[in-house]
Amino acid sequence: MTAAKPTTVDAYIANFPQEVQILLMQVRSTIKQVAPNAEERISYGMPGYYLHGQLVFFAAFKNHIGFYATPTGHEAFAEELARFKQGKGSVQFPLKQPIPFDLIKRIVEFRVKEQMRK
Repeated sequence: MTAAKPTTVDAYIANFPQEVQILLMQVRSTIKQVAPNAEERISYGMPGYYLHGQLVFFAAFKNHIGFYATPTGHEAFAEELARFKQGKGSVQFPLKQPIPFDLIKRIVEFRVKEQMRK
């Protein structure tokens, strides 16, 4: 990554190698497909999506893509996420394995429904 902090999601994605950019664009597209009205912005130094509050975030690292759907999104899909390394409110999708875009889609759908009840 470059030293300047990105201020847009496009700039954030552009800071990574081409093969990682492709994955990040697919994660972004998956989120936007499910939540087209979510506001997209850089927050906490990573792409964030907001719909009646925080929806989901993602970030790229050396060996994985981090996905953050707040604890509720991860709790609801705990069984399916169990095979991935996790932290509080985060899951790591290794770059050397297929990214589970369908699972990401379903988690975002869950979070959208949850946020719309607010």
